[in-house]
Amino acid sequence: KKGINIMEIFPAFEIGWLNGWIFMLIFFLIFGIVIKTCPKEVITRLYDNKGWTRTQYIFTKLAKLCALIHLILVIFTPLNIGSIEFIIGISIFLIGTIGFVIAVINFKKAPLDKPITSGLYKISRNPQIMTLLLVSFGTSLMIGSWIAIIIIIVSAIFLHFRILGEEKRLTQQYGDAFLEYKKKVPRYFIFF
Repeated sequence: KKGINIMEIFPAFEIGWLNGWIFMLIFFLIFGIVIKTCPKEVITRLYDNKGWTRTQYIFTKLAKLCALIHLILVIFTPLNIGSIEFIIGISIFLIGTIGFVIAVINFKKAPLDKPITSGLYKISRNPQIMTLLLVSFGTSLMIGSWIAIIIIIVSAIFLHFRILGEEKRLTQQYGDAFLEYKKKVPRYFIFF
């Protein structure tokens, strides 16, 4: 039966070795290794939420809640190995994971007193969030779950409002340098 399933709204939950948790574990191990190589001031910059509004905190918490629900779905849902969705999903997952590592390395190498404008930040003002969404979307396809995809879309909407607030703070922090960067580079990718 494995490999012939198509996307389901609510795939069956079960505890197993061939569930989506394998890929999330791989991603989190890679994430941990990459973050461990960052100096303390880079990590502080990465998680800086000074000046956030109450709305930003709320949207961030809602996005994290969606991520937690998605993680639970992935942990307890078997991989749909052999399906076209699995093949597409693993490809998207790998692109997202590699992109995330590159984005964090770009972030790590950037001067602390300027907006980050090199590497993936040349094509997106938010490559870490975009690649993280790719990882989650790819995993959702690998488990063949429409509900997991819907949860990621809802999370992306919440993250959009967080990003809008971050950009206000970055404009205040970096002034004209960030405004010029905003004119040249899309918020997400290519055209938007």
